[in-house]
This record gives sequence, C-alpha cells and structure tokens, in this order.
Amino acid sequence: MMKFTKFASLLCLMASYSITHCNAQTPQNLAAPSCGELVTVATHDNSTTRYAYRAPTLADPSSAPITLLLLVGGSGYIDLDDKACPRALKGNALIRMMPIFSAMGFATALVDAPSDYHGVDGLGGFRIKPEHAQDLGKLINELHTRTHGAVWLIGTSRGTISAANTASRFTGSATGSATGSSTADGLVLTSALMLGQNNARISWAAQTVFDLPLEEIRVPLLVIGHVKDGCPRSPANLMGNILAQSKSAHPKMLTVTGGSGDHGAACEGYSAHGYIGQEEEVASAIARFIRGEDYFIKK
Repeated sequence: MMKFTKFASLLCLMASYSITHCNAQTPQNLAAPSCGELVTVATHDNSTTRYAYRAPTLADPSSAPITLLLLVGGSGYIDLDDKACPRALKGNALIRMMPIFSAMGFATALVDAPSDYHGVDGLGGFRIKPEHAQDLGKLINELHTRTHGAVWLIGTSRGTISAANTASRFTGSATGSATGSSTADGLVLTSALMLGQNNARISWAAQTVFDLPLEEIRVPLLVIGHVKDGCPRSPANLMGNILAQSKSAHPKMLTVTGGSGDHGAACEGYSAHGYIGQEEEVASAIARFIRGEDYFIKK
C-alpha cells in the first residue's frame, strides 16, 4: 500500500500551466499561447486524428526523450484547438498531470478522438475495435520515428480500454527505433474500467479491459488504482486480475490511498478516481516505474 501526501507546490504548478498555456489573456497584437505542436495523422476510413505534442521542459540533450502517449477517459473527445490546447475534458487526470510530466523530462502526446468520432458519445464503442488500435499504432510509429526514443501508452478510466486494446494487438519489439514501430515500449493503466454497466442504454457501456486479449500484452505494465475510488466501474481490488491475465515482462500494481477527497462525480476527474490532490505523487510514481526506479510499492 502506498500513501501519498499533498503538495501545495502542485497547485502553483497547475495554476501556472493553466494561465500560461491555455487561458492567458494577451493583447490583440500578440498570438495566443500554444499548448504544444498540433499534429494531424491520417487514420481509418479517410478520417484524421490530431494530437498535441509537447517537448519536455527540461530535456537531457544526451538522450532521446521518453514520450507518453496520453489517452483520456470519458468520450475521449478533447476538442483540441489550433494551438493544441484541449477545450473539453480539461479536468481529466492525465491532462492535469501533463505539466508535471513535462517538468520531469518527458515528452507528451495528448490524443484527441478521430474526426469521425466528435459526437456526444465520442469514441464510444470504437475504443475496443481493431481499427482504433491501428490508428494509435500509427501515432506510436510516428513518435518513435520523430524522437528516436521510447513511447509509453498511458490510459485513464475509459482510456484504459484504448490503451489495452493497442498494447494487446501490437506485441513486437519497440525499443524506440529510428525506423519506427507500432508497438509501445510500456503500458500504464490508471483507474482501469474493470466492471461493465450492463443495464446501460448503450451496449458499449458494458465494455471493460477484460474484453480485450490481455494475455497478449508483453510490455512492462503498471496498473494504478485508488482504494477510495467511488466509481463502480474501477474497483481497485480487481487490479490484480489484469496482472494475472497479462503476459507482461514486468507487471506491477500500485494501490493509492489518501488524497483530498472527492470534489466532483465519482467517475470523473475531480475525485479519487482522478487522483485529485495527488497528481504530483501519482505522476512521480509513473515516472519512476518507467525509468526502472523504486516507486515505493508496499504490500
């Protein structure tokens, strides 16, 4: 069990990011601030998929950056604007952690829903489709070629379905090759959806990560959950089942306690489900795992 504490400095960091990168008021003769580079990739059935690429704030010039491909929950439609800033789902845990990852030396690629899934339901049942994994495989390939470094998939909540879908379908060697590879170098699932909503009006609401061939996952895998997650779809006591089914080369689990309590709906970002008040601690644990360091698991 791992217990985190809340850092006041995180609030300053998040406030700085929010003001400086996305919401700053500028004189009319100045360009609006950018949240990164907006990249558009051709994907399934003549669709396009956009992502916001941010280089690390403090990069090591002697090595290629590790890029975190971030897959948010909910509809998955973050409505990136022309400055690569999300206009929707800004409270998502991974979006809130982006400046922290950047300050730790990681590049990030925040993925939007493809152009034909911009409706109210967003990605909906597409998250589990082979075509969705193929689309994300193209992004991984491009990032490997672009950075010559490793690319890790990180999904949260419903985004874990997208991440597990991709990791279970692309199982070859990655290693951040300059020639590109559609296989991610590792996988992190936070607040994974493990129980379906079987009585929902839409069939895809019953989908979980267990609907995917988890036994095909070979890359290093970290599964994170909060013991007080009140979302009925992501109970932390089921995380071990993901590890048991996978064939990961390095499977680990992190159970989070503490935090500032829920400040919103149980299955949304400003709650234990989204690690509210613990963004820095959770991001740091992810960083240590990716770098092969001790991330303070206590059984």
